[in-house]
Amino acid sequence: MKFSCSKDTLSDAVSTVQRAVSSNSTVPILSGILIETTDNGIKLTGYDLQTGIEAFIDADVKEKGSVVVLSKFFGDLVKKLPDEMVDIETDSNFSLKVSCANSKFKINGLDSEPFPKIPVIDNADSKLVVSQKILKDMINHTNFAVSKDAARRVLTGSNLTSDGHIMSLVSVDGFRMAVNRADMGQDFPVINYIVPGKTLSEIAKILSDEEDSEIVIYMSSQHLLFDMGDVRIISRLIDGDFINVDSIISKNPTSVVTCDCKAVLSACDRAALIIMNTEKSQSPVQLHSDGSDIIVSARTENGIMDEPIDAEIEGASFDIDFNVKFLLDALKNVTCDKIRIEFSGNQGPCLIKPVEGEEFIYLILPVRR
Repeated sequence: MKFSCSKDTLSDAVSTVQRAVSSNSTVPILSGILIETTDNGIKLTGYDLQTGIEAFIDADVKEKGSVVVLSKFFGDLVKKLPDEMVDIETDSNFSLKVSCANSKFKINGLDSEPFPKIPVIDNADSKLVVSQKILKDMINHTNFAVSKDAARRVLTGSNLTSDGHIMSLVSVDGFRMAVNRADMGQDFPVINYIVPGKTLSEIAKILSDEEDSEIVIYMSSQHLLFDMGDVRIISRLIDGDFINVDSIISKNPTSVVTCDCKAVLSACDRAALIIMNTEKSQSPVQLHSDGSDIIVSARTENGIMDEPIDAEIEGASFDIDFNVKFLLDALKNVTCDKIRIEFSGNQGPCLIKPVEGEEFIYLILPVRR
């Protein structure tokens, strides 16, 4: 194999596929990046058997071939090369000669033959096209609530669904839930998949913020392929039944608060200063009402905080404790000025929603006293 390409282009591609390289695999080749020639340039691949990322770059290919390089070492090397064209050539022992300006290296590679093949989704008819920005926002507004508990495998993913009109992404970790919805218009495919949270997190880092950029998602019973043109990500799906969102959302709240989101967020942020800087960092933040205001309070050995916030309050009074981090995570992902907070008694969860519509819903369980 012999090719030349831009250093910056190569470095960016390596950084992209490294997101899918296993950092602690007992199989050495999974710690590597597959480099192979294509008809138009070079393809780099990282694959940890769950998630695979392919990056395509333009290159002047003089000889076809393939090789596997150790991900971290090769990535660090390319980053430190001069900002010039890079020449790479392999020999029969899978060694690579890397030349860039006056810098010359010879590094060891691996035979590409044992590198696992990424699954291929053949059914091009089973696909959907989504704005990259919409998908990126949906992931960023829900991924914080994905469970880290491997024993609850289904909850380590997010539920991507569509009823043919509204696309939803739902994450649940057992203590809170995040729901984000987008109107996709008519005749959108009906889908129901559980996608690993790790995969979605990496996808969000690559997706564009441009309104007119699109991503094509190809679907099979076991995998989803996210195609952005020069980058493709394939992910194994999680088997199982996800939590029924409607079954855990109360339709009859006992109290409803309408208030300014930034005011509540700022007050909770200040409460976190008292709570987090103590040995008892799990001390809750208290939300209660006095009839005309919602009051944010915190009490620890560091001190006491009480901050009333103007609000419209309907229904019964309330006095509930919450994990302040969970509240902050939800409030930081609100996309409107005014919010509606619904309570279902002093032992039930709270819901944070827009005043109108249900573009997002954040559910948080209270801390028991």
